[in-house]
Amino acid sequence: MFTGIIEAVGQVHEVSAAPGGMRLVVDAGALPLADVKIGDSVAVDGICLTVVAHTGTRLQFDVSRETLDCTAGFGPGAHVNLEKSLRLADRLGGHLVSGHVDGVGQVRRFDAAGDNRRLVVDAPAEIAKYIARKGSVGLNGVSLTVNAVEHTCFEVNLIPHTLVATTLHALAVGMKINIEVDTLARYAGRLSEFTDKSA
Repeated sequence: MFTGIIEAVGQVHEVSAAPGGMRLVVDAGALPLADVKIGDSVAVDGICLTVVAHTGTRLQFDVSRETLDCTAGFGPGAHVNLEKSLRLADRLGGHLVSGHVDGVGQVRRFDAAGDNRRLVVDAPAEIAKYIARKGSVGLNGVSLTVNAVEHTCFEVNLIPHTLVATTLHALAVGMKINIEVDTLARYAGRLSEFTDKSA
């Protein structure tokens, strides 16, 4: 589990084909790695990945085809949001994030609003129903509050700190973005499917 509070911005150093998917090498930048070991989970742009090798500031991950098919993917040189997995003693500053991306959205608007930015994302129809006004959503691993919802589009506000501390400042209209809906909304939706069928 994660909180959606980004600890550092890293950079994709290398991507290479591997059986069943790809091998991803990320330079973790300023992310503290003293307590990171092989087998640990790290969220990379909101995707929970397992560390398979660790050399200096570089972390290696095996990414399955399933993960690549349901996320925005990784390009060499791309900057990525990083967060180590949550410990029971940690403060929960964002919301509970599983690192299981539900789908890929598309940036519809990215407008200045004073020092902030107004971000409007178009979500896939199958997950848009789980996104509610004043609810939580994870975008490329960043915990955010939904300000407005209209059909499949939703709006969030990015404060200056978020813009500085994450990769979201580099978004532009048309770009793809990883979306993770709130875990409670996901389970409530699944439960309602069974309730509707039994009625």
